[in-house]
Amino acid sequence: MGAVAKQNGVRISPRKVSEVAALVRGRSVNDALTILNYTPRRAAGPVRDAVKSAAANAEHNHSYMPGTLEIIEISVTAGPRLKRYMPAARGRARRFQRKSSHIKVVVEGEKREPKKPAAKSQQEKK
Repeated sequence: MGAVAKQNGVRISPRKVSEVAALVRGRSVNDALTILNYTPRRAAGPVRDAVKSAAANAEHNHSYMPGTLEIIEISVTAGPRLKRYMPAARGRARRFQRKSSHIKVVVEGEKREPKKPAAKSQQEKK
């Protein structure tokens, strides 16, 4: 499994976020970031942040080459809902919910070759 990044509790409804996530599903990270930079939706920001975080995790923690990263999986699930009330006619109150989302991004690519230890010089041996 590749490098994972999660963005929990994003205060945008899961349906709106999943529409943006569908635009970049299965693409390379560079293409996805370009698409998300020019997507005029509020949900593009958190998805872009999650993709950037997954790419950084892949490069630094899992030794993947940055130019070869592909989005293997991007999923949006429903987060906790905040229950709120709005005034209605005749003194009543209507209940509504503020929805939130969890975004999970998994990226994979080519592994970088591990660095070989440097040969010890004459001065270090002494």
